[in-house]
Parts: sequence; C-alpha cells; structure tokens
Amino acid sequence: MPDEILTLPEVAELLKVGQKTLYTLAQRRRLPAFKVLGQWRFKRVDIDRWIEEQKSAVKEFVPELPAPQTKKRPKKIRTRRGR
Repeated sequence: MPDEILTLPEVAELLKVGQKTLYTLAQRRRLPAFKVLGQWRFKRVDIDRWIEEQKSAVKEFVPELPAPQTKKRPKKIRTRRGR
C-alpha cells in the first residue's frame, strides 16, 4: 500500500520501542508524524526514510573513544590505635 498510515502502537512495535517513548519522539518532532483528531499517525514511507536516516547518521558519527583509565586505589591512612 503506497500511502500506508500507521498508528502509534503499530510503529512502536515496528521500531521495538515503548509507546511512551514513541509518543515523546513524535511530540518533540524527532520522528515524522501528524495528528488525526488528537491521535498520532505515521506514514510508512516517512518512517522507513527516518530509519534509513538514523542508520546513516550513526555511520557518520563515530566518536573517538578515550583511552581506558586505570583506577588508582586511595592510599590507606594509618592510624595509631591505643593512644
């Protein structure tokens, strides 16, 4: 179906995320969505395009990892007992 419209639960299942997470993404305009009578709807082609954009964004952004640091134990303070 060329203009397939998906509901919030359907997209949440497709993306394997919680419905609240998806709702937040849509509300913050981080995911292409629109409302119909107050309920979020998603075009399948827009979601597919968004997935591809996310995949390419991850490939472009490869952060340089810092060198692992060794943990130094704090020096033990010796106390004199019995004084």
